[in-house]
Amino acid sequence: MKLSVIILAAGQGTRMKSALPKVMHPIAGKPMLEHVYERSLDLGAADVHIVFGHGGEHLRDYCQDFDVEWVLQEQQLGTAHAVQQASPGLEPDEIVLILYGDVPLIKSETLRQLINHVADDDISLLTVNLEDPAGYGRIIRDEGRVIAIVEHKDATAEQLQVNEVNTGILAVRAGYLNECLSKIDNNNAQGEYYLTDIIEMAVNDGNSVITTQPDNSYEVEGVNDRVQLARLERIKQREIIENIMKNGVTVIDPSRVDVRGELNIGSDSTIDVNCLFEGRVDIGSNVSIGAGCVISNSRIADGCVISPYSIIENAVIDDNVDVGPFARLRPGTTLKQNSKVGNFVEVKNTELGTGSKANHLTYLGDSEIGSNVNIGAGTITCNYDGANKHKTVIKDGAFIGSDTQLVAPVTVGKNATVGAGSTITRDTEDNELTLSRTQQKTVKGWKRPTKG
Repeated sequence: MKLSVIILAAGQGTRMKSALPKVMHPIAGKPMLEHVYERSLDLGAADVHIVFGHGGEHLRDYCQDFDVEWVLQEQQLGTAHAVQQASPGLEPDEIVLILYGDVPLIKSETLRQLINHVADDDISLLTVNLEDPAGYGRIIRDEGRVIAIVEHKDATAEQLQVNEVNTGILAVRAGYLNECLSKIDNNNAQGEYYLTDIIEMAVNDGNSVITTQPDNSYEVEGVNDRVQLARLERIKQREIIENIMKNGVTVIDPSRVDVRGELNIGSDSTIDVNCLFEGRVDIGSNVSIGAGCVISNSRIADGCVISPYSIIENAVIDDNVDVGPFARLRPGTTLKQNSKVGNFVEVKNTELGTGSKANHLTYLGDSEIGSNVNIGAGTITCNYDGANKHKTVIKDGAFIGSDTQLVAPVTVGKNATVGAGSTITRDTEDNELTLSRTQQKTVKGWKRPTKG
């Protein structure tokens, strides 16, 4: 049977005290609304409708790649009114699932169970038992059957003792939903049109209200302020890190690692404390990530060692590479097998070849560096002339002495040596020593020292 999802995201979220719509505040690096949208996709929904309110332009701008129908709720008149904005165009026999943009941790498995209980004009309702149900609508039963939901402000003293509460998440046939919505009034303490009223209508019509519950109450927790946002952030992070550890990864302290995106990491890898992963990060097996590293949108292959406090952004690192400590790899960096980028080295838009190394205090920008190249401490590529970027090429086997400036565009020849303290402004010859401590010159026939 066809499934449509209606996500309610029109709440103003005044307790967030933010100009940003509430559902745009992030959990694990993604807006809460995006988490809910992804659950809709997991369920195979044919259509997704997002009901938004005033100021929702931020939603549509950020979520422009979402395949959804955007529905404006101009007046905030309650949950039933919000659903009614999206429901008229639905096919009568399709199943409608109602979700909330500020309930980000709901699981697909829970929702599948809910949907599977829908039959004819019965309603499938997600409830949860809470130790402190204050503020929630109570599930009222008679001999086990659900007969009504009473909102907290409308509940009697006896009804307030009930700890089974409504989550607001339900599934129902579209035709029956629209029939009920047309009958709902706002004769209640809030003067709003409550979606929960359809429960009592269903009972009066002789239909069943079939309830199911999530495995964990946090799945149905909503966010109304930043304290609740932080609480769900920690729950989500714990869930992510525990899944990583179950796949054979050692995490030294799970409470001090954050994943804000998607982290795929191979077995026998280790993550030390205070590390942050952003965007899509793919890490191989037997990789060591030292304390305090920040890694964004990058790929790291097997056997690498990323030493503490290194920052890696939009980079590709091949097998058995050493990085750091205190290294910075900027976008466009590629490190080939067995290369080394050491402490206080910054690399940008550069390929460092197999077996090459820059161990200390170096800047390599807009460069193509061959294999088995040694870059001495304090070397920089002068790639920017104030208006344009230029390329430096260092061919295989070259040796760059310490405190060298390579003024791009420039090429250092194969197996060439550049003397320490040189400023290189012209291409250097293969297999020769070039230095410029007074003026640039080439020493013909010079032989590089070899180990005895």
